[in-house]
Amino acid sequence: MGELLPLLFLLVLVVIVFSVIFSFIPLRLWIAALAAGVPVGIITLIGMRLRRVIPSKVVEPLIKATKAGLQLNVNKLEGHYLAGGNVDRVVNALIAAQRADIELGFERAAAIDLAGRNVLQAVQMSVNPRVIETPVVAAVAKDGIEVKARARVTVRANIDRLVGGAGEETIIARVGEGIVTTIGSSTDHKQVLENPDNISQTVLNKGLDAGTAFEILSIDIADVDVGKNIGAQLQTDQAEADKRIAQAKAEERRAMAVAREQEMKAAVQEMRAKVVEAEAEVPRALAQALREGKLGVMDYYNLQNIFADTQMRESISKMGKPANPEEPKK
Repeated sequence: MGELLPLLFLLVLVVIVFSVIFSFIPLRLWIAALAAGVPVGIITLIGMRLRRVIPSKVVEPLIKATKAGLQLNVNKLEGHYLAGGNVDRVVNALIAAQRADIELGFERAAAIDLAGRNVLQAVQMSVNPRVIETPVVAAVAKDGIEVKARARVTVRANIDRLVGGAGEETIIARVGEGIVTTIGSSTDHKQVLENPDNISQTVLNKGLDAGTAFEILSIDIADVDVGKNIGAQLQTDQAEADKRIAQAKAEERRAMAVAREQEMKAAVQEMRAKVVEAEAEVPRALAQALREGKLGVMDYYNLQNIFADTQMRESISKMGKPANPEEPKK
């Protein structure tokens, strides 16, 4: 029993050593590459481990590309992986492009992938065009009637413009702008409803795919509806605004008239105050004239008679008038 313990310990140690070696050296992957005819050496796989590259992320796509007839280099694939690219997606895109007879090299595919675009989806869209549906676009014809339209844009990816080309949002915005321009230049809304294909034809002729990553194949108007009478609504709003302006001006004139009336009343009150003040000075002036001998007693009595006669005449003239001006004369 004592002799078996060292042998058992040695066996465990050997198993641990080989486990560490085989975990560091992807022997299974090297055998698979060798069986597929891909020239990848053990030293290369160990170097990938040292460079913190997962060997399966590079070797498996390389095996796939070799079986598909593509001539790729393990160093290029590893460099693309280290740059942060998706090696498997690039290889799949190259295989799809080869099958579809689309000219696409590894450098361009890697550049597209590093630019943040899905190169495989782009290749698939080049073979199978995609339909982009725009939201409802509302525009007003020259007769003031609102027209709502929705379009379906069939696009195909342009491989040459994928790097630096605008995306779907730009296509949708440009198509919407073209729809608004076309409807706005129409004489009336009936013309748009009768010939909706004029919208698609006019928009298509504008070359809206310039500078984008897509090529517009067709623009189809999916739906056209009549909206509000914007012209009548604007006229109604203008009339309401004019009415408010007129009311404001009338209120201003009324306020000015009230102010003038108040000023006139104040002036009349001031004049009455002056008259009362002047009448209060009359007895004082008469007394002064009597003291100085400028006015005799008979002259004073004659003046009083004149005052009394004047008051009597005023009383007689007021006898036929009502006390309240608004009451009818009896």
